[in-house]
Order: sequence, then C-alpha cells, then structure tokens
Amino acid sequence: MIDFKALGAKHAVKLKKIKVVALDLDGILTDAKVHYDGAEVGFNRSFNVYDGYGMKLLMKAGLKVGVITGGDSVSVKMRVEQLGLNFCYSGNEDKAEAFLDLLKKYNVKADEVLYMGDELFDIPLLKAAGFGATVPSAGMEVLEIADYITQRKSGEGCAREVIDILRWAQGIHPEIKDLVC
Repeated sequence: MIDFKALGAKHAVKLKKIKVVALDLDGILTDAKVHYDGAEVGFNRSFNVYDGYGMKLLMKAGLKVGVITGGDSVSVKMRVEQLGLNFCYSGNEDKAEAFLDLLKKYNVKADEVLYMGDELFDIPLLKAAGFGATVPSAGMEVLEIADYITQRKSGEGCAREVIDILRWAQGIHPEIKDLVC
C-alpha cells in the first residue's frame, strides 16, 4: 500500500508550490504500447481512468493540467478533449518550446510545474520542473534525476499515484457526501 499522506509530507516543500501539472502521454498515461487502427484513426492507445479522474480533481481544485507529448493521433486529441484538460502540446519530441510556452501561458515559474515523463527527451523538462516524476521502466538517466519514481507501472495509474501525493501535500480532498437513504 502506498502511503500518500506520508509521501505528500516528505515532498511538501516542492509540491506545495505546484500550480501546473504537465504529463507525458506514452509511457505515463498509457502503457507505452501503440497500435495502428488504419489511416482514418492512426495509432491508438489505452488510457487509465484513475489517471483521468485524478486530473479532473486537480483541475477542480484550480490547478492547470495537461499533456506534453511527442505523439500525435486522434486518440490523444479525443482523450484530452474528453477530460477537458487545460492544454495539450503534441507531435514534437523536442518538448522545450511547449514547456516554455506553458510558463508564459499560465504566468508561472518552472518550480511551480510538476512534470512527469519517462523518456530521454523528457530529461530537460524533468530537470527544469519544480517536481519531476517518472515510472520504474524509465531509462537509467531519467531514474537518476527524478524526484519521485512511482510504484505503479506505466498506464496502470502511475499518474494518479503522483497526483494523489500532490493532493495530500496541497490538502486537496474531494467532498464525498454520505448517501442518505
């Protein structure tokens, strides 16, 4: 069992500053597998609903949430739209321009951004962000610089794990009403 409350407290200094959450897509919000569904659809992915609900909780609390991904397909655009994410930068493995645009767009400093990525081209963003997280299957260079390595695997709620740690650090708890029968 993951002790989100303890992890939130452990990383509170960095996490309390976070105003923007930017997530890589392939290997973070998916299991890193893509399958081709023909010319009309292109490459498709499977997403985890736990990650999606976690992102919605953060947006409801006022944080800006979205993706920065090298991939670009119908499935990416549809998932971003379905969740109502604040931003989506796609189709470019050089993610530096997207990160810098994000800082301007939301008038935040780099240390106010949480970035989660798993690939070598994510390293500049992981280093620049106020909090960088990754998954156990990431490359060694990524594992060495991340502030946090999830227990959950790619596409299996790993983003939700980081989101829940952030929620505990910032005191973000959804209102859950008891059922009145």
